[in-house]
Amino acid sequence: MNKREMMLDLLDSSKKNTAIPAGFFLHFDPAFHRGQNAVDKHLEFFNYTGMDFVKIQYEQVFPRIAAIQKPQDWAKMPSYGLDFYEEQLKVVECLVKAARPEALVVITLYSPFMCAGHTTSDALVTQHINENPEALKLGMEAITASLMRFVKACIQLGVDGFYTSTQGGESGRFADAGRFDQCIRPYDLALMNEANAACPFNILHVCDYQRSYADISRFVNYPGQVVNCSLEVGGQVLSARQVSQMFSRPYMGGLVRQGVIATGTNPEIRAAVKAAIKDSPERFILAADCTVPGETPWENLRTAIQTAHEGR
Repeated sequence: MNKREMMLDLLDSSKKNTAIPAGFFLHFDPAFHRGQNAVDKHLEFFNYTGMDFVKIQYEQVFPRIAAIQKPQDWAKMPSYGLDFYEEQLKVVECLVKAARPEALVVITLYSPFMCAGHTTSDALVTQHINENPEALKLGMEAITASLMRFVKACIQLGVDGFYTSTQGGESGRFADAGRFDQCIRPYDLALMNEANAACPFNILHVCDYQRSYADISRFVNYPGQVVNCSLEVGGQVLSARQVSQMFSRPYMGGLVRQGVIATGTNPEIRAAVKAAIKDSPERFILAADCTVPGETPWENLRTAIQTAHEGR
């Protein structure tokens, strides 16, 4: 059984999982964001760590637009064409050709809300949604149309899925919690449904990099064959089993991105992995709750993955 088969079998509840797959990811130095350098670095990382799928980092961040200052300014938001994604798509094409025979290839996809934050700032987007959600939605529509072009191009290139990252439902972000359903959910789902219809292995990532969540149940109906999120929710620590049951799908995670995986010794990492596995559901991928710090030693990740491969 190769890595592709092992990961796809994870989705089949009728099959007994005999191995625990694992994968971690980080942002490489900017020198490795483009061209053959990016392709080579992704493959080097994949081969060195021994992880069980290739996860392509998305580095084509939307440019800042200083002219967007008030909610009505979102009417100025451009919808970027495929030329904007050309360099990123070339990396995707090369990695699919190089790695897909052996492993699943998954590409990161930031949500429209996150891309709006890259265009201005997280604080300003939040302010505009609170002040005038209808005006903000003009920008979200343009961003979603742009990202849809990227999603469809990646599908045509042969990716196996997307690591779809969502934000916006965190604690206290909006004065009216309904703003999430009005300004974020529809645009998330437009892209995620497109990915889910075409690709067999999509990972729903509930991202808490900006703020923490009091409740993640609003995401249980989001598409994706696997869920990845922090286990710390609303001041409590959930178990991986609880999250897997809540979302009715395999859970990916178990380790804190800035915890022992980033700074621990080999014995500490092995102990943390064994503890995570002990607390895990049958269908489980060892990982961090999000992207690990860029300075994390690759040897730490290799140790964690090797420990996972030893099984329960």
